[in-house]
Amino acid sequence: MVDEQTIKEAIKAIVDHDEAKAIEITKKFIEAGNNSLEIMTEGFIPGIGEVGDQFGRGLLFLPGLVQSADVMKKVTALVNEALPEKQLEKPGVVVIGTVKGDIHDIGKGIVVALLRANGLVVHDIGRDVDTEKFIEEAVKVEADVIGTSTLLTTTMGHQKDLEKELKKAGLRDKFKTIVGGAPVTGRWAAKIGADAYAEDAQDSVVKIKELIG
Repeated sequence: MVDEQTIKEAIKAIVDHDEAKAIEITKKFIEAGNNSLEIMTEGFIPGIGEVGDQFGRGLLFLPGLVQSADVMKKVTALVNEALPEKQLEKPGVVVIGTVKGDIHDIGKGIVVALLRANGLVVHDIGRDVDTEKFIEEAVKVEADVIGTSTLLTTTMGHQKDLEKELKKAGLRDKFKTIVGGAPVTGRWAAKIGADAYAEDAQDSVVKIKELIG
């Protein structure tokens, strides 16, 4: 069990993107003979959750988000190294991209950073991506979730196309799908048959974890 002070320090280290402090906390916790997974689940994961919340409320900007994600990546590696092989969990695998005809990817980039910070394996296949490419990549990397983004109402139809093509290929039950982007709504997601809709970057993390978990 992690003591309250250590939890507070771990959360603060992530929020402040203090790499040296985060690594110090992790090593000290492990060297004391503790299960490294506990400091991750009780300290660092709530910390990156706070980072996502601050970003969503406009209290943190993109450079800070990226720095905190980098710190999270470092401590995740330390935690995994210290875990017995039987305790290592297969991380969720996500394929994500912006649909054909849309070259916007700033929002997607933020989602990718947060997902990776939360320990997920993310294959970012870029922008202006053909429907077939989403499916090919998902099959290739054995993805759990396919995420599509669009900022244009004129390209939203490609999110629907993905659902159709997955069914046609007999793969719809193999992958979970999530949609997002400025013109996208939960109603649209339900209409086209997607498994989830993400309102923003932090919501993407929550929804994708639910889909995988």
